[in-house]
Amino acid sequence: MTTATALSGGPIIELSGVTKTYGEGNVAFQALRGIDFSVEEGDFVAVMGPSGSGKSTVMNILGCLDVPTSGSYRFRGVHIERLTRKERALIRRHYLGFVFQGFNLLARTTARENVELPLLYRGEPTAVRREAAREALEAVGLLGWEKHTPAELSGGQQQRVAIARAIATRPAILLADEPTGNLDTHRSREIMELLSGLNRNKGITILMVTHEPDMAKYAGRIINFVDGVVDSEVRNERENGCF
Repeated sequence: MTTATALSGGPIIELSGVTKTYGEGNVAFQALRGIDFSVEEGDFVAVMGPSGSGKSTVMNILGCLDVPTSGSYRFRGVHIERLTRKERALIRRHYLGFVFQGFNLLARTTARENVELPLLYRGEPTAVRREAAREALEAVGLLGWEKHTPAELSGGQQQRVAIARAIATRPAILLADEPTGNLDTHRSREIMELLSGLNRNKGITILMVTHEPDMAKYAGRIINFVDGVVDSEVRNERENGCF
């Protein structure tokens, strides 16, 4: 069965007994100690936990940047841990979008060019890239800012460009790592309302790491990590426009 034909049916993400150990022998460190959870299409999930709890490690695995030491990670039915490095790169390119705390925009390129970048890596023609970038910038409320460089944008606007870049490829899931970590409270709420709207109105599945309880309230589910295990999981009620 090929990767392409397996990508259908069931939860979009399933982690079963996932462990991750770094190093060997006396210096071995077990970052994950047996993680089990699933994410359905259209979910908005926040992952929380103190420093060293394993939340960043699990995000690296979910983003196909790393593989479990043991256990299984199924993405739309595909066992990611069985794929080659090249095959995992193809999953990232075609099915995943990433938003980072530090924005990660190219400083000397315009907002539109930054948004086009993952489509350029895919080899999409210019006309397709331009239209996809326009649609993504419109979705994040930045039409008219296409020709501005990051230095000409506020922190909140830069994160909006980063989100536009992540959704321009129409990913199956958006992975957000501390997306409001570099923003003030007002800008943080703007970004969370944007993510919430993308989840609610466009059906984009979102999995977000955050250490801020106020930001986690926008998610439909909160999974709390402690010492490499899932300590608790709660569902949020709809309130104040959240999620």
